[in-house]
Amino acid sequence: MTWVAAVARLRARREAGVLVTVATVRGHAPREAGAKLVVGRDETWGSIGGGNVEAVSIDRAREMIAAGAPQPELVEFALNDKVTNQHGVQCCGGTVQVLLEPLPVVRAVAVFGVGHVGLELARILARHDLDLHLVDSRADMLTERRLGVLADSVAQVYPHHTPLLPEEVLEQLPHGTHVLIMTHDHAEDAALCDAALRTDHLGSVGLIGSAAKWARFRKRLATEGGHDDATIDRIKTPIGLPEIAGKDPATIAVSVAADLLRGFEEGEAR
Repeated sequence: MTWVAAVARLRARREAGVLVTVATVRGHAPREAGAKLVVGRDETWGSIGGGNVEAVSIDRAREMIAAGAPQPELVEFALNDKVTNQHGVQCCGGTVQVLLEPLPVVRAVAVFGVGHVGLELARILARHDLDLHLVDSRADMLTERRLGVLADSVAQVYPHHTPLLPEEVLEQLPHGTHVLIMTHDHAEDAALCDAALRTDHLGSVGLIGSAAKWARFRKRLATEGGHDDATIDRIKTPIGLPEIAGKDPATIAVSVAADLLRGFEEGEAR
């Protein structure tokens, strides 16, 4: 398997990894500059020449995966018999620098309701490296023609047509998925809010709508759903930046996307 295919496999599996590249070579070395190795938690693909250089690189890569290290690292190896190595002697005579680049698991976002606002929001989020799940009970919202505006997406886009129970998709979403609820039907929104609060593996949960809508939902979640106040407070509403007050779909989408991205940055800073 090529290193490109290995990176794609980790991306599809939503598994963290590290891309290891021979950055520079001076003198003799087992592999040329540009040779690559992909390291996952339990597997490796490719080679940077074997021996101590590769073994130490794999060890360090797996430490980076375990720690969630966000920054790349440059490691230098002297290939001579005077150096104390962890995994045997390599005496090619040269010096090698190896670059270790983290391949983190990308974020996942699920937009429930791909109407006017949902589609505009999808167009913005699709420009980011994430898994984007678009969920709607109406088949005509998810046609190939309508979603054609996302054809050049950076994101991996996953449409879900759910004519009966959209909330069932929640269980299928990846761990930590951030959920935005903005369907065409308040009853559907309410069911999704209740189901989201019963789904433990989700990230943030946001609901579009007015204060009056949320007051009704909050009462229903408490009396009919049996959720306590702390659980109900997991739902953020309203969503979007308050200083962006426009009501047309594109403006709302910009506001919601900016709020979500700011939340990502604040989460990284903690």
